[in-house]
Amino acid sequence: MMKQYLALRAEHNQWVNTRLYDVVAQVSDADYTADRGAFFGSIHQTLNHIVTTDMIWMHRIDGQSEVQADLDTVLHETFAETRAARDALDARMIAAVDGMDDAALAAPIRFKARAGNEVVLPTNLMIANLCNHETHHRGQVHTMLTGLGQEVPPLDFFPFLMATGRASG
Repeated sequence: MMKQYLALRAEHNQWVNTRLYDVVAQVSDADYTADRGAFFGSIHQTLNHIVTTDMIWMHRIDGQSEVQADLDTVLHETFAETRAARDALDARMIAAVDGMDDAALAAPIRFKARAGNEVVLPTNLMIANLCNHETHHRGQVHTMLTGLGQEVPPLDFFPFLMATGRASG
């Protein structure tokens, strides 16, 4: 049951990112990179933060592609590079969940937090945290896009369930 739920969350995460990035692709480079007063400044910096953080968490989960970067590091200079990294990370998260059973998802992972302390956290909670963190910052991007007059489609879980035929009505 845990695997089924996390697989659905990973798929939803990819669906939302695709929808959000499709809207971001419509803004000018100047609007994309302008400081909008958000926690990470611009749409570009916020999307890069999400990618950087996801890379750190995914390394903890699957042991691949370690990145040593501060959370405000801009790893990708253009929207196209950022989107390519996002697409790869979404596929990587889906593959990671697909490759685990409930026992593996419940298994603890030990890692050193950015503050230097040792942390032990079950894999399933790491994936849940990753999805939640993205939701938090995508909301900031949504606000910035709305401020630019862009119409952002629904990103919630329920519209995803409707769109993918998992709910009807």
